[in-house]
Amino acid sequence: MARVRYIGAEPVTVPELGGRTVHPDEMVEVPDGRFDGYVCQTATWEAVEEPKAAESAPKKTTAAKAASTSKEG
Repeated sequence: MARVRYIGAEPVTVPELGGRTVHPDEMVEVPDGRFDGYVCQTATWEAVEEPKAAESAPKKTTAAKAASTSKEG
């Protein structure tokens, strides 16, 4: 799970977190797959700990790129 900090001015209820009320300057854990959905709201959330899967995930290659690479050699 990734972690973000709420930097808004007033407490908010976050339905995605089970209706939890999050207070200013509170740090919460969010699902790794939703991390970007929080930190893209730069006036409301800031990153604390990025998803671990993003750090260790192997680089993906699309099928089209793989096919063009094999034809070149």
